[in-house]
Parts: sequence; structure tokens; C-alpha cells
Amino acid sequence: MKASNIRNIAIIAHVDHGKTTLIDSIFKQSGMVRENQQLGERVMDSNDLERERGITILAKCTAIEWEGTKINIIDTPGHADFGGEVERVLDMADGAILLVDAAEGPLPQTKFVLGKALKLGMRPILLINKIDRPDARPDEVHNEVFDLFASLDANDEQLDFPTLYASGRDGWCAESLDAPRENLHPLLELVLRHVPPPQVDANGPFKMLTTLLEADPYLGRVLTGKVYSGAAKVNMSVKSLDVTGDHVESFRLTKLLTFNGIERVPANEVIAGDIICVAGMKATSVADTVCSPEVKEPIPAHPVDPPTMAVTITVNDSPYAGLEGKKLTSTMIATRLKAEAETNVAIRVTESANKDAFELAGRGELQLGVLIETMRREGFELSVSRPRVLFKEEDGQKLEPYEEVIVDVDDEYTGAVMDKLTQRKAEMTDMRPSGGGKTRLTFRAPSRGLIGYQGQFLTDTRGTGLMNRLFHSYGPYKGDIGGRRNGALISTDKGPAVAYAIFNLQDRGVMFIEHQTPVYQGMIVGEHSRENDLDINVLKGKKLTNIRASGSDEAVTLVPPRRMSLEEMMSWINEDELVEVTPRSLRLRKRHLTPQERELAKKAEKKKGAE
Repeated sequence: MKASNIRNIAIIAHVDHGKTTLIDSIFKQSGMVRENQQLGERVMDSNDLERERGITILAKCTAIEWEGTKINIIDTPGHADFGGEVERVLDMADGAILLVDAAEGPLPQTKFVLGKALKLGMRPILLINKIDRPDARPDEVHNEVFDLFASLDANDEQLDFPTLYASGRDGWCAESLDAPRENLHPLLELVLRHVPPPQVDANGPFKMLTTLLEADPYLGRVLTGKVYSGAAKVNMSVKSLDVTGDHVESFRLTKLLTFNGIERVPANEVIAGDIICVAGMKATSVADTVCSPEVKEPIPAHPVDPPTMAVTITVNDSPYAGLEGKKLTSTMIATRLKAEAETNVAIRVTESANKDAFELAGRGELQLGVLIETMRREGFELSVSRPRVLFKEEDGQKLEPYEEVIVDVDDEYTGAVMDKLTQRKAEMTDMRPSGGGKTRLTFRAPSRGLIGYQGQFLTDTRGTGLMNRLFHSYGPYKGDIGGRRNGALISTDKGPAVAYAIFNLQDRGVMFIEHQTPVYQGMIVGEHSRENDLDINVLKGKKLTNIRASGSDEAVTLVPPRRMSLEEMMSWINEDELVEVTPRSLRLRKRHLTPQERELAKKAEKKKGAE
């Protein structure tokens, strides 16, 4: 096969616009899946968390054969927190399919990935998906995409993008709204015509740029990337160079793999232009160049945007520690976090001086939450602090990360949203009606002000609002931003909570626990209706006597407790509180469990502030 018979395309879109479902349909129609093969839904989202949340977290490659041409398809994450994946992945592609929902139109994440693709000189194909939605507005969406291209400084060639209308779920696309709706062949044919073959040097020495790194239980470290020049055979001697051109290691290519459908298949030889996997190295990582021994210059690699948010992870030291998980020690936690930092370049791990705490830095609450949730499922127990943003110093000025926030809400809730975001130091940059009684508001807000806002936003918009956030830039420090106003309800004792006690304490605030929930001293069991913390006893049962007065056994009616996800808990807590994460439970607790310890900590803090 020659490079002219290869096409490398990335599918880019906002979260939930249907790209993984579209790839399922392409598989079925290109003959890569046997008639009787059980695929299941969203075959590319192989990770449990991806399936549960309905989002793509890890970039993945796949390949199909169409009319004698191999099309490598890269399914990219659509969420800003996984932008570290997106940037590197686009380096492997020569073209892109931009997938946009026919009702929602282009959203911030579309803008983020599209901006990166246009900078690389790609000429994307626009695919307006979910055209069969009752609220679809394809012509308006087409105009919005054109405006987006223009605002991202697209050149004339890029502005002249081809457009297809599709329903990925039903497996058809068409060049116009009234064209026949049969299959996805028009898309595959357009890819062959519109996307250029990879621009590579087939006769030069072997060079590939590594883009993705994963650990395989059988092969060890597996690196995926694109071959920019030459060819390679199994057992060939190669070396790797880092971004600056320094030698990393020399090794043999013990295993070469190429993509075929959703599988990786062994190959004896790989050629320039193809996307391949190599195994056999110990130290080579993402953005390194794997090449023939005579090569001196590495392939230029793109820098990754820096982490903007961090949490502190410590060993779980609660009274219920070790009851559910098997991985409890700081050594185990350190090993796992370092392994993650090695394969995920958007994450940074630093160890504290006494090695009992780790700072985990990433792009946002979701990315950090996904890693902690993954560790929890692997049997780890941890304590997690409130997320904090990472500041920068420049010319003696303190800078903090800002995000662009795009909010779609019903007209009646715009006032509440504007009020809350202004309190959090956000500035509104745009406001326009988006049809159907909805308004689209655009803000530039400090990341600090957005921690914990998602839950408040859903309450204010009665669950109907849509909020999308995207890292914008670093800007001047905005001063103090108020946190949670209400105090916590804290348990005074250890044991199972009693319905009678909860019933009598319900008017003190919102409860997070129910009858028989195990609690301990210092555990947070609810949110106080006032600003101060309050210690309460949720174990106190009804005093029993041997005389039964008539009417004294009235039924106890409990208000359902508030349930929070891991990310909601992380953003709910204050500086002196922690989230206890174990394989089967998520609990909120005070950093210091007894009232005496909390008082001493408060005094020490005051003394430190006075100095």
C-alpha cells in the first residue's frame, strides 16, 4: 500500500453531538463488522465511565477500508477537560469531520477543537447531525458554523467547506435536505475526494511522532502515532528523541501493529503516512520521535495547554478506612498517580515533602473527578480536598485562569443566572436570543468563581439550562470570591443513623444521609440552613417505656436526602473539609474530626494570618 491510498481523519464535535454513534454506523456499512457480530452501542466508548457518562474521555483510533483506500478514523474527546488528548491527536490527522447537532448548533467545545484544526491548516467537512430532531434548524446552524469559521480566522479555502446532513443513529447522510436518505456512502466518498493523502517522505529514514501512550498487560508500553517518513520492519533497531532532540533510549521494534476495524492487528512492515502502534520501549513517551539511528532532528511537537486546577489527595484516615478498599497506602496511591501522569500529559502529579499528600493538577473538575472515580473502582481509598485554581506570576502581577462560559437558558431565568455569575466575578460579553423562548449568554469568568456553580445553576434554571465552559486565557487576579454560604451539619457520634433522629433534625437543613447510613464523629451529614457549622446527634433513638400512650407512635416521614456526584461533592466542600472516596461510598467530612481539633486548627490559622 502507498501513502496515496491512505486518509487520516479526526472526528471533532461537542460532547453528546453523536460522533461515537456515527462511527458505529460507518463500521456496519463499510463491511468491517460481520452481520452476526454483536457490537453493542457506542463501540468506541469502551471504558465503563465513558459508557455511563455518555462521553468520550480517551482518544481512540480505528480504520476502515473503502474502495481500495484505508481510512484511519480518530475519535477525539469532545470535553474541554480532555483537551490534552485533542491537541496531540489532531497532529495525526490530515483532515477533519466537524460534527454539529442540528438543534444545538456549534458549542464552545466545537470552537476549541475547530480552532486547533484550522491552525494546522485542515479543511474540515461539516456534518450536521441529528437532522431528524423535531427542533432541528439546519440552515441556521450552517450559518452559525460559517460565522464560527470566520471568527477563528479561517482562510478562503477553509471557509468553502462542504456540508452534509445526517442522522448517525439511523445511518444515512445526504448532500442536501431533499436528497435521498439511503446510507453513509456520500460521506466516505467525500472523504476520499476532499481529504488530502498524508504529506510524507516515503523514501527517507524511518520517523514517527508518538501521540498516545497506553499500558497493555501483555505488550507493556504501547505508543500510537503517525509515520512521517520511511518504513519500519519488526525487530528493526531504532532510537527515540525528545522534543529538544536529546536521546531518550535505543530499542528494537518487537511488535508493530496497525488498525483494522476496532482491532489492532500485527504487521511485519509499516509505511509512511499510516497510523501505527509500537511496543518494546521502556522510557519513550508522548511527543517523542521514534526513528532510525542515523536521524538527528526530532519531529516538531505541539505544546499542551497547562493544567489550571488542582486537588490534594491524601490517605483515607477516617474511622471507616479499610472496610471497602484494598489499596490504602500512600505508596500505592503514589504509584497509581505516577502511572497516570505518564500516559496522560494533561495531568501533573507532585508529592509533598513528607510524601503523605499528592497534588493532582489537571484541566478541570471533570478530568480530576474522572481519574478519582477510576481509582475508586480499582479498589483505592482516598481523601480529596476542594479543587483550587493554579495561579501564575508574570511581571510581578498575579494571574489566574479565565474560562469562556456559554449558557443557554429559558428567558425567564436569564436574570438569576446573570446575577449569580456577576457575584462570582464573571463579565458578560454577549447576549442574544437563540429561538424557542431561550437566550444564549456568553461570559468570561475566573475559573475560581465557577467551582461549585454547576449545582446552583441547575437549581436556578429548574434543571433546564445548558452550561458549557472552556479555558480562555490567564488574566489579572479578581480578588476574593465568596464560597458556600451555608454551614455544615456534623455528626457527633459513630454508628448507624436513626430515622427518628433525622426526622427531628430535618428543620435544621438539608440532609445527605438516610436511615441506617453509617456515620462517624466529624462526618458531614447535611447542609445547615444557616451560615455556621452545627454538631448534631443523628443516632438518638426514641426513648422507649413500657407504657404506650395512645397516639404517641405517629409515623416518621423523612424528606429524601440530597444525592451528590463526586464532582459536586468536591466543589461543595470548603478548605477545612474533605471528600472520603472508597469503592462503595462517598462521604463528606471535616479535615479535623473532633470539635477540639477544629478549634485548635482555627486558632493556629488565625495566628498564622496575624504573622
